[in-house]
Amino acid sequence: MINWGRITGSLSDVVDILLVAYVLYKLILFLRGTRAIQLLKGFLIIVGVWVLSTYFELRTLQWLMSQAFTYGVLAILIIFQPELRRALEQLGRGWLFTRTLQTPQETARRMVAEVIKAVTYMAKRRIGALIVISRSTGLEDVVETGTPIGGRVSAELLINLFTPNTPLHDGAVVIQGETILAAGCYLPLSENPYIGKELGTRHRAALGISETTDVLSVVVSEETGRISLAMNGEMWRDVSEETLRAMLEQHLVPPPRPERYGYRLWPWKERRHG
Repeated sequence: MINWGRITGSLSDVVDILLVAYVLYKLILFLRGTRAIQLLKGFLIIVGVWVLSTYFELRTLQWLMSQAFTYGVLAILIIFQPELRRALEQLGRGWLFTRTLQTPQETARRMVAEVIKAVTYMAKRRIGALIVISRSTGLEDVVETGTPIGGRVSAELLINLFTPNTPLHDGAVVIQGETILAAGCYLPLSENPYIGKELGTRHRAALGISETTDVLSVVVSEETGRISLAMNGEMWRDVSEETLRAMLEQHLVPPPRPERYGYRLWPWKERRHG
């Protein structure tokens, strides 16, 4: 006779192991490339020393390690505070908490076209620029560090904001929808130890804000005139105009409105009154 209880219990154990393995895998991916991985290695060394001291009955060393574990939770919360905040922010911007409001297609396409036009112009003349385009994550704390603009996105305005020797050229411009919220904003620098030495403050700031939010950061290098794009903690360097346009439209332009059985969901809105 089939023991369904034992089978159900075994299946639960398998699911439990798979979930734990998945969580550990995502945790390793999250910690990779940050200073937290070095701290984690140090913590594992402490655990190893505690195991050895217990095995060889080294009482004093064992007591020291026990004290380290007693206050370890508080120490981890303090030391890993930036990483914990980043993890919670990434969790909070998941599908469950994503905003449903989207920028209309034509508006998003026009905004992308204006950004491309401005970036291309500045790249040819080696004018340094950092443009942050908001998606679902709020950037109120970043906007507060800059000067409010509240103007419609245009290539001319963006170029003027980043023109050298002007008050707002040495900071980031924040865009939401078709509006430039602020200019001269300060961004958090990336703490990734594997960033190339040749990358300057603009590139590190673009990576830093993309590590904690879902923004798209466009950078124009003042030294080389090359264009880079940062997103989700990764950077694509020396991208062409066509590649940049394709990536921006992919992540910023919403898909067409859904239709049902070949008809629009709200057909009466399409009617013309003669």
